[in-house]
Amino acid sequence: MAWHTRGLRGSAFEELINRTNEKYRELGLALVQKIPTPITPINIDHDKHQITLAYFDQKSTVDYVGVIQGVPVCFDAKECDADTFPLQNIHEHQIEFMSDFEKQEGIAFILIYFTKDDTYYYLTFRELAGYWERMKSGGRKSFRRDELEDKFFFKQKDIVFVPYLDMVKTDLELRD
Repeated sequence: MAWHTRGLRGSAFEELINRTNEKYRELGLALVQKIPTPITPINIDHDKHQITLAYFDQKSTVDYVGVIQGVPVCFDAKECDADTFPLQNIHEHQIEFMSDFEKQEGIAFILIYFTKDDTYYYLTFRELAGYWERMKSGGRKSFRRDELEDKFFFKQKDIVFVPYLDMVKTDLELRD
């Protein structure tokens, strides 16, 4: 019998990002950390040192927060196995957090891994906010891959698994 869960989707992608962040830290380029979702344990198996039942204390904001050469950043990681990305994968409280983060002169974005062709996309908060507003105004509840900006697609490099620093640099240049 197969075990069906949606809980671990993206965990391999997040592990690649975690390793990338370790490499960036080793190289002195960035300090970015995964933010754990706060939980309250209900049942604990003390023999196995495992939490067997818990509930979320609060809604999480984004997956990662840190600083890249003096620039505060926050971002979320998402996987997509189609050419259409459903906005239901992003929550209102995340949009609000990223908006507030940007108002404080930080950079907020979403890293999307398109599994079909092993490609990554750096979705700026500005672009995400446009799709979000379109949805709120009664438009599409998703965005299509062909709507995305070519300059923000990227692939793996030899040194790091998810080389998103180049995209942050491009994002910063477009803001000036």
